[in-house]
Amino acid sequence: MALKDDIKNKVQTIIDEDFEVTDVTYVPKIDDNKLTFGNTGLRFEATVLFIDMRGSTTILNKHNRTTVAKIHMAYFHTIVKIANLFGGNVRSFNGDSALVFFQGTTKDSLSTAVKAAMKIRFMLTDSKDGIANIISKYTEIDFGIGIDDGKILCTKIGIGGEHNRDLFWVGNAVNKSTVLSDKAKLPNPIYISSYVYSNLTDELLYKDPNANPKVNMWNSSTINYNGKNETCYYTSYYWGL
Repeated sequence: MALKDDIKNKVQTIIDEDFEVTDVTYVPKIDDNKLTFGNTGLRFEATVLFIDMRGSTTILNKHNRTTVAKIHMAYFHTIVKIANLFGGNVRSFNGDSALVFFQGTTKDSLSTAVKAAMKIRFMLTDSKDGIANIISKYTEIDFGIGIDDGKILCTKIGIGGEHNRDLFWVGNAVNKSTVLSDKAKLPNPIYISSYVYSNLTDELLYKDPNANPKVNMWNSSTINYNGKNETCYYTSYYWGL
């Protein structure tokens, strides 16, 4: 069979066949046997943290490739270690961005994702106890973090073989977290959706939950999502590690 016929037949099958969705209570992995290259998907609910480095093209043009690699290695190492500490599941690296899922639907699970973001912010930017001084010989890392919550559909894409496959994540929570991230940058590198904000625990809402009056750590703003203006919230606050 000619390659073009093989491709057309497979595409026709994908388009014509029904899609089978299974609800799960975990973040899928690439080797999950419930996922095939057919029309199968796993649906779960999670808080999505998307982080994107700012000025990566400038960094690339300013430094040689080995230096750029070291900067990105330090950046991603910091993100993954903190995400793992808080039960986050890092599932995608794309250039200078990362996608992290915190499975669950409770106030605690949403707040945990925001706490992880605040600690990532601390480690990337603090000049005393973070990594800022270590990499300052090369650059200052600027970045934006966007966070939203919702149901996500995971499918396997590509073809068989270790290096020809990946997972694809579908859902408004994924898309909105990237839009929020686009708006974020230092000194306010964390933006969250109104849904996440309305479900935060007091320790993530206020500088001191026991103070009177309480000081809100968040300010309101707007994003345009799906053709509509939506309220979002941003902060410059962070948590030490």
